[in-house]
Amino acid sequence: MKTENQNTVEQLNQLLADYQIYYQNLRGLHWNVKGRLFFSLHAKFESYYDEASEAIDEIAERILMLGGKPLHTFGDYINKARLPEVANVSDGIESVQAVLDNNKYLLSSFNEILSIAGEAGDEGTVGMISGWIGETEKRIWMLEAFLA
Repeated sequence: MKTENQNTVEQLNQLLADYQIYYQNLRGLHWNVKGRLFFSLHAKFESYYDEASEAIDEIAERILMLGGKPLHTFGDYINKARLPEVANVSDGIESVQAVLDNNKYLLSSFNEILSIAGEAGDEGTVGMISGWIGETEKRIWMLEAFLA
């Protein structure tokens, strides 16, 4: 791997592991949500995990473009991820709070990677992450508005 990309690749692998946990958190929330908010949240969580699946692929491919090797086993993800798993949540409000917390964590990760990639002159990673920052900020705003 090119040494100038090593730090970015490490951060992207961290993001990949965290995103896999985020994806699985969304799947679990989608499957298990109950109550009056079921119909709206069940569909919303599905749209979120579909978006997350696409992002996971983009992250892994970016790692490859930078000369790295993306993590690709559940064991790797569990060992590397910092994002906590969400388990046994069926309450709609609690599930939305979990998604909000996950998105705040991801936004912080995006900002860290943006800084590292920018310093390295890695415009491809900067472009990818910049788009996600805006999308995530909007998602956070919407989730907070839902919970208000």
